[in-house]
Amino acid sequence: MSFTPLHDRVLVRRIEGDETTKGGLIIPDTAKEKPQGGEVVSVGAGGRREDDERIPMDVKAGDRILFEKWSGLEIKLDGDDLLIMKESDILGVIA
Repeated sequence: MSFTPLHDRVLVRRIEGDETTKGGLIIPDTAKEKPQGGEVVSVGAGGRREDDERIPMDVKAGDRILFEKWSGLEIKLDGDDLLIMKESDILGVIA
């Protein structure tokens, strides 16, 4: 299925964290925190200014990003757990 977010929204796949601690202990799923990083899957065309001019997006598909812990709306698309969030929820791009 193809999905394109509208306006200034971004579709993100979370990047899973480590399964073990530095000491080698396995972290159970119930004790894991949600990762705050992800990969941009697709982006909308951008918001609009008052004069109806398009505001370009700062991120593109394939970018690795950091976002706030509780950002976005969790959805399931073709069996994948994804997030839809506004571009303003993104804290930065990982180089």
